[in-house]
Amino acid sequence: MSWPYNRNYPSMDDLRKRAKKKMPGFAFEYLDGGCNEDVNLHRNTSEIRDVSLIPQYLAPYKKSSLKTELFGHTYDAPFGIAPVGLQGLMWPNSPEILAKAASAHNIPFVLSTVTTSSIERISEITEGNAWFQLYHPAKEEYRDDILARAQSAGCQVLVLLCDVPTFGFRPRDIRNGLSMPPRMTLRNVGQVLTSPHWALQTLKHGQPNFETLKPYMSEKLGLSGLGAFMDQMFSGRLDKDKIARIRDQWKGKIVLKGVASEEDTQKAIALGLDGVIVSNHGGRQLDAGESTIKPLSRIAAKYGDQIKVMMDGGMRSGPDIARSVASGAAFTFMGRSFMYGVGALGKRGGEHTIGLLKTQLKQVMEQVCCERITDLPNHLYREIDNKH
Repeated sequence: MSWPYNRNYPSMDDLRKRAKKKMPGFAFEYLDGGCNEDVNLHRNTSEIRDVSLIPQYLAPYKKSSLKTELFGHTYDAPFGIAPVGLQGLMWPNSPEILAKAASAHNIPFVLSTVTTSSIERISEITEGNAWFQLYHPAKEEYRDDILARAQSAGCQVLVLLCDVPTFGFRPRDIRNGLSMPPRMTLRNVGQVLTSPHWALQTLKHGQPNFETLKPYMSEKLGLSGLGAFMDQMFSGRLDKDKIARIRDQWKGKIVLKGVASEEDTQKAIALGLDGVIVSNHGGRQLDAGESTIKPLSRIAAKYGDQIKVMMDGGMRSGPDIARSVASGAAFTFMGRSFMYGVGALGKRGGEHTIGLLKTQLKQVMEQVCCERITDLPNHLYREIDNKH
């Protein structure tokens, strides 16, 4: 077995621990936390790990391949890098680090509207192969301009976010001053001083900004006005009419992210969308909701032959990816895992994390004697109902 990563960090837990040491506390807590009491944050991962796979040791078997076809493109693995807001706050230049790694490994990188690199810069890095996630603006002229920029940049897949009708209640971020507008407290300054690598990289790359949104901001906009700007920019809730208008405008594929019910999946199909990503925003929006794996299994079983059903949230390893695909996901996305990687290893973190996940997933497939990603559902353990 080859080891295409740093042997000192052979697990996601190793990367998380290292990232915690290197990042200022307020930045790490923004990355690591959920909402309210973190119930759904932990449920996401624990319930994925309730899924078991069955090996078929005596079945005909040659070798395993991770290659996965999605929307006419064959990716080198069945996972991509999920959109994450404020990435440059957590680790300087991290969107570009991850976009470069994704491009090198032929997996999708999804850029968030509210992250810290622009549509144009990420498109340049990925040669037009990035996906773009839209936080729907309140003003139609902003929406139309952002969509035109994304299409001009070559983005083939548009991801519409539907699971943020309101901002999640996140106690850590409130305590740390990462609500809007953000504030730098003495406590936060102290954390920066104990994170010299993060501080030096921030000096090198500059203070993180919402680069995609810069054209819509006043040049004189300070931190005190940022909260009001964000409220005005994104006060619009996504609905069927807004999606229909975007479907008429956008020439490429459209995916709805944040789906957690059969009802919303039905509506996505009726609106002519190409895919859904079953997600609960990493447990950051609704602590009383289901984990991702539960609705994924139901939605994939009922609608997987009508629309691409994908999943985001709770996965931390190759075995977790295998469990999710076996449960019906046509593709998977992870956000925190890749941010742990760059937080731990900086510019080497993206390549390391992708290599680690590929190696882990390949080992699982070889162990259960599964040749193709699409065959993983054949290895899903299903409880037999013995009741009569």
